[in-house]
Amino acid sequence: MDQLTAMRAFVRVVETGTFTRAADLLEMPKPTVTKLIQQLEAHLRAKLLNRTTRRVTVTMDGAAYYERALRLLDELAELDASLTLAQARPSGRLRVDCSSALAISVIIPALHEFHARYPDIQLDLGLSDRPADLIGENLDCAVRAGEITDQSLIARRIGEMQLITCASPDYLARFGTPRHPRDIEEGHQIVAYRPALGGRVLSMIYQNPTETIEITGRYTISLNDGTGYLAAGLAGHGIVQLPTFMAREPIADGRLVPLLLDWCAAPKPLHIVYPPNRHLSNKVRVFVDWLAELFARDDLVRNANGVSMLCPALQFAANQAAAEAPERGKVGTA
Repeated sequence: MDQLTAMRAFVRVVETGTFTRAADLLEMPKPTVTKLIQQLEAHLRAKLLNRTTRRVTVTMDGAAYYERALRLLDELAELDASLTLAQARPSGRLRVDCSSALAISVIIPALHEFHARYPDIQLDLGLSDRPADLIGENLDCAVRAGEITDQSLIARRIGEMQLITCASPDYLARFGTPRHPRDIEEGHQIVAYRPALGGRVLSMIYQNPTETIEITGRYTISLNDGTGYLAAGLAGHGIVQLPTFMAREPIADGRLVPLLLDWCAAPKPLHIVYPPNRHLSNKVRVFVDWLAELFARDDLVRNANGVSMLCPALQFAANQAAAEAPERGKVGTA
């Protein structure tokens, strides 16, 4: 049995009230429609329709099945439409939530490219580090850093933020330069970051080939916004652990000094999330694909001079991969 065809036949019978009229609309013989309904009832082990010589009525089970089937068929039709006619020219308002730092440093400077591709999409971009209520605020999607704890959301991983530890020259002149992550706990202060006001301060996590260290340093100020966090670091309030896209310009012009380059700061994944009950429209799909393309570029992990800002262990791995690529390309060639 083709269950999808049987569902369509059942919906048409319910809406028209007769097998004859349903068969005409479906452009199939009446006996075929009758057989499809019988197969569907046998599959479900439930009677969906009461049949008489004059009319067809819906049972209680049939009424419940009709509502769910109709919703499913409507969503399927919308999905098909979004990937056919709408695909050539996505349009409409797109409501996106994103952190201020990521939007200002990476997304907004590149938006001219997105609008050149999709001139009919109007982007409403909300900037905040707080977790947005996608359904309550009527958002199409949101860009979030870190692991997704809300299991009710659908998430697509579109990138990864590399982190680098920095401090201002003024801070280092007053407190000295840490040589090991544990030095931060012993004689230094940090600028603390907490994702939500009143929440837990995030730890700084460092890794090398043999160990992982979690640091919770002393602080005099905590913030829940990335741009404010950077400003506090530039003002010398403490050591900060920043995404490389935020740190590259302050490092390049000397306002921040990179620290602990023998250690890797644990990277943070970037996801785009949307509600499970909201159809992934074509305008959302093209925006997600464009973001994934944008975040895959080297600019996210390079400073203004084109020098890699990855920690030495990651840079070594990148260099090794680049060195091995030509050798892999020779396999199977004459």
